[in-house]
Amino acid sequence: MLRFTPIILAVLYGLAMYRFSVWRTSKELDEKSTELADPILKSLTQDMARALDIERIKVHIYEIDPVNGLAAPDGRIFITRGFFNKYRAGEVSAAELASVIAHELGHVALGHSRRRMIDFSGQNAMRTALAMVLNRFLPGVGMFVANALMSLLAAKLSRADEYEADAYATALLMKSGIGAGPQISLFHKLETLTGARGGAPAWTLSHPVTAERIKAIESNAAKWLG
Repeated sequence: MLRFTPIILAVLYGLAMYRFSVWRTSKELDEKSTELADPILKSLTQDMARALDIERIKVHIYEIDPVNGLAAPDGRIFITRGFFNKYRAGEVSAAELASVIAHELGHVALGHSRRRMIDFSGQNAMRTALAMVLNRFLPGVGMFVANALMSLLAAKLSRADEYEADAYATALLMKSGIGAGPQISLFHKLETLTGARGGAPAWTLSHPVTAERIKAIESNAAKWLG
C-alpha cells in the first residue's frame, strides 16, 4: 500500500489545485465582467437559444485586452473586452463573434471543464508514477522527462476538446440559421486578430493548427448540408 501513497497524494493534490484554480478564476471573472448588452449580438444569441430550445444564452464581457473567448468552469460564457472592441471597430462581424460564443457553449455542453478536472488529476498520478520508474534508470532526470510527456498528453487532449467544440458550434450555427461561414471566416482572421504566429510543432500546441480546424469545420458543414 505504501508504494502507492505518492500516486494517491498526486491525485489529491491535482484535485485540490484544480478546485483552487476554479475558485480563483471565478473570483476574477466576478470582479472583472459585465453582462453583454449589444442588441445585435443578443439577437444572434437568441437565435441560438431557440435552436437549443432554451430561454436565453447569457454572455458576459471579461474586462481584459487579449482577444479571446472562454467558458468558465461554472458554465458561464465570456467574450473579452479586446474581442468585443474588434467587433465594435468592424474588424469582426456580429456573426463571427457569435461563432465564438457557440464554440464556448460547446465546451460547456460537452462537459470539457469536468473532463479537465479528471484529466488533470490523472495526469498528476501518471506523472508521479512515471517519474518513480524513470528515476530508477535516469536519476534526477525522470521528473523532467515525465513532465514533458504529460505536457504533450495534455496538449493532445486539449486539441481534441477544441475540435469537439468547433463541431458543436458548426451544428448550432447551422441549426440557428447563422451558418458555418462566419465561423470559417473568423478563423482566417484569427492569427491577425490575436497576434499569434506559427512556428511551434503542431503536436506541442494546446489548440489545433488553424488550417486543420477550417478543414474540419468545412467537412462538418458539408455533412449537415448533405
